[in-house]
Amino acid sequence: MAKRLTTFILIGLVLGIAIGWAINAHFDDGTPAAADTLKHIAGYISIITTIFLQLIKMIIAPLVFSTLVVGIAHMGDTGALGRVGLKSILWFLGASLMSLTLGLALVHLLQPGVGLNLPLPPVTEKSGIDTAGFDPAKIVKHIFPASIVDVMATNEILPIVIFSCFFGVAITAVGEKAKPIVRALEGVVAVMLQITDYVMRFAPFAVFSAMAAALIEHGPNVIAKLAYFMGSVYVGLGTLWLLLIGLAFLIIGRRVISLLRHVRDPALLAFSTASSEAALPRTLEALERFGVPPRIASFVLPLGYSFNLDGSMMYMTFASLFIAQAYNIPMSIGAQIGMLLMLMVTSKGIAGVPRASLVVIAANLDMFHLPGAGLLLVLAVDNFLDMGRSATNVLGNAIASSVVAKWEGALGAEQPVVIEPAHAPSHGLSGKD
Repeated sequence: MAKRLTTFILIGLVLGIAIGWAINAHFDDGTPAAADTLKHIAGYISIITTIFLQLIKMIIAPLVFSTLVVGIAHMGDTGALGRVGLKSILWFLGASLMSLTLGLALVHLLQPGVGLNLPLPPVTEKSGIDTAGFDPAKIVKHIFPASIVDVMATNEILPIVIFSCFFGVAITAVGEKAKPIVRALEGVVAVMLQITDYVMRFAPFAVFSAMAAALIEHGPNVIAKLAYFMGSVYVGLGTLWLLLIGLAFLIIGRRVISLLRHVRDPALLAFSTASSEAALPRTLEALERFGVPPRIASFVLPLGYSFNLDGSMMYMTFASLFIAQAYNIPMSIGAQIGMLLMLMVTSKGIAGVPRASLVVIAANLDMFHLPGAGLLLVLAVDNFLDMGRSATNVLGNAIASSVVAKWEGALGAEQPVVIEPAHAPSHGLSGKD
């Protein structure tokens, strides 16, 4: 089913672009009334994508909790858990620093904002992005959940990871008496992956809806106006892919080519829906098929969703300095490096904040005395850029999981692909299709 699903997603992507563009061309006459009409049409069509993303979110909390607890229980001791956690954090920090530095270098090389010569907006003009959730004290407090039910209800991955670590370590400490809980959670993992298989059959329709709605509301003109900026961002993301793949090749060798083949589907899904969260269940399955033990993948991958968003890291540096260039605001090298380090620190653990990348950028613009309203420059095309960021985040976390497994000496052989009759449903923990 995997190849057929990829084909159907690509068909949905192309049809969505074509139909969305056609509807926009038919209704858009440049008047406010036409803009309102297009916004309403896009809103109705995007309901399909919303349903799909809601179904994915329905899976995430129980899947992350069950896979992580089972993974920790199978590690057997807290020493192994600490070792895997330390290696993961070291990789995350290194990858984040590389992503931010790349964004800093490319924005100077490509200079997408130079020549715009925008007048400075009034100091009272704001971007419209709510930065209330950015309070560092609130973020730190929120990481440690007062109620696991509450954070599961809102799909806050990092607090779920924290609770799951405590729960898994406690199961390991209790030993024999807790084995029925482990077996029950293994059953939950199997059930949630089967549900994932059902939900993924709906993905091509969601991809069509997402692309059609974006083109209907914004049309091709908004892309043309900021084409150089968008192209520069995608050059940066492409360069980041090459660097990440190169690092992975140095550690896991030629198997990185096979890893790319395995994560192709999750990355395409993340790109099409502009949501790396939508690809989480599928990425777990892909990593298991590649040979990453579930005990490592189920620990590193959810952690990476809060600490290792490589695509978002590069974009935040790039967008912040693009705004400074657009308004002709000079920044010293020291200030730029300070911004880079501040972005690195403030972006960690903020994954639960809506539109997290934009929130972090908005907060740092204020911190470095750049016009917050400048974010409106990139807001119009943010959805199209989010597609690339999301796919890059999926690749970065898949590589992180594989590298940590290699460092642990636990990277196993790939699971053979089982060819099933077309009428036979797929089953099993590995999510084979």
